[in-house]
Amino acid sequence: MSQIDKASRRQKIKDRSRGNVQGTSAKPRLCVYRSLSQIYAQLIDDVNGKTILAASTLSKDNSALKGSKSELCRIIGNQLGQKALAQGITCVVFDRNGFRYHGRVKALADGAREAGLIF
Repeated sequence: MSQIDKASRRQKIKDRSRGNVQGTSAKPRLCVYRSLSQIYAQLIDDVNGKTILAASTLSKDNSALKGSKSELCRIIGNQLGQKALAQGITCVVFDRNGFRYHGRVKALADGAREAGLIF
């Protein structure tokens, strides 16, 4: 499967699932983006079009972290969950953004659940 086919496949899945997933200020959308070597997660309020929180492996807090990609994803999810709980957010809607719920995406979700987020 070529790169164009993979990208168009993921875009179709993303568009199809976006109709069911929408975040509000009370229950924001936890959006995950996975690149080859990094992972990014955001809590988004779609009603107001604002990003509430963000965490990634590239942030300054996480530059010294060591471990496998899956372990880092679990740590990022845990950090995002703790930041969300500090702001009073307990429930979120998970948006896997067209990626399979497996591996690093699942590890990030598990880390967020360990921190106390409900989805």
